[in-house]
Amino acid sequence: MPTAVVTGSDSGIGHAFAKLLVDEGWKVYAVDRNEGEGLKSLSPKAHTAHLDVTSTSSIEKFKALLSGSNGSTVEPIDLLLNIAGIASSDDSLSTSTLAVFQKTFAVNTFGPFLLIQALLPNILASPTKQIGIVSSRVGSIGDNSTGGNYAYRSSKAAVNSIGKSLAMDLKTQGVTVLLLHPGIVRTNILPAEVMPPDAVEPEEAARKLWENVVKGKGIGETGTFWHREGYELPW
Repeated sequence: MPTAVVTGSDSGIGHAFAKLLVDEGWKVYAVDRNEGEGLKSLSPKAHTAHLDVTSTSSIEKFKALLSGSNGSTVEPIDLLLNIAGIASSDDSLSTSTLAVFQKTFAVNTFGPFLLIQALLPNILASPTKQIGIVSSRVGSIGDNSTGGNYAYRSSKAAVNSIGKSLAMDLKTQGVTVLLLHPGIVRTNILPAEVMPPDAVEPEEAARKLWENVVKGKGIGETGTFWHREGYELPW
């Protein structure tokens, strides 16, 4: 039975992805800093745990769960999905602040890197070795035609850069790193009143990312950026 770790599993895409992988027969560690009803509902089919990706102590505590009692063994992770993310409604040219940037980058950019760094021994212990980082098309510099969303946009551009560097550093060790654009999804990342009418449900986004991208991509596609519909996006 393959093993996956899915961050942001209390709600939205993370919750939908954790459920999907359980249904696909995976052993799933569903984690989130919010231990709400969404996360609780995944148990006992999934292993649920608290994980705040902005906290190194929280990351280390979770890492210990995947190690032997004396830390001498590690549980292989076949797929690490970094899905947890945030956005701020105060993220325009006139309203964004240092605090908005720091909070957004802590979750969207630093969090995935620090978690991957901590769990790398577990990933390397797997025969498949796959990492997915949920980014966003707004992080594409070449595709930016609207501006705005300064902290969110730049946090996703930065995590794209991190993902590309990870892919280059880890390619010889057989680790596949994929950057994933789920599209506009009905989650709590945006208030309902500003949600675009063409937004899809989290279940559709997770299913298409799985079927069109994650399930079928390997080391030949490492370090690339994908739309949920299965086509590659520009940086």
